[in-house]
Amino acid sequence: MRLWSIHPKYLDSKWLVACWREGLLAKNVLLWNTKWYKNHPQLNRFKASFDQIKSIDAFLYQIYLEAKSRGYNFTLSKINKIDLAWIISVTKWQLDYEFSHLLSKLELRDNCKYRELLKEKNIESNSIFKIIDWEIEKWEIIN
Repeated sequence: MRLWSIHPKYLDSKWLVACWREGLLAKNVLLWNTKWYKNHPQLNRFKASFDQIKSIDAFLYQIYLEAKSRGYNFTLSKINKIDLAWIISVTKWQLDYEFSHLLSKLELRDNCKYRELLKEKNIESNSIFKIIDWEIEKWEIIN
C-alpha cells in the first residue's frame, strides 16, 4: 500500500488509479470493514489525525480531483467530499524520498513522465499535508 504524500499531479495514470484503490482500502481498514492491513505503517498518520475518516476522505478527495482533471471517472460516492488543507504533517525528507521513489519507478515504466518530472524543483504535497522540515517519516519502509 502506498498512500502518496506528494501531490497527485506527479503520479502517472497507473499510480493515480492505484492510489485511489489503496486509499479506498485504507478507508475500509479505518472503518474496521476488513481485517487486512490494519497495522500497515502508512495508516499511522491517518490514525493519529483529529478524525481518521475525515482525513482519509480529504486525502481521497484530492486524488479524485486530480483524476477528474484528467478526464477519469472515479466514483465520488465512495467518499465524503471533504476539502481540508493542512490537517496532517509530512516531512520535507519524506516528500523528497517519495518523489525519488516515484522517479525510479517511472524511469522503467513511463520514460516520458519521468523526463517531465525531472524538471520539478519544489515538490508539492497533497494539500491535506503540511510540510515540516524533518527526517523521513518513521513509518516509511525504505527500499
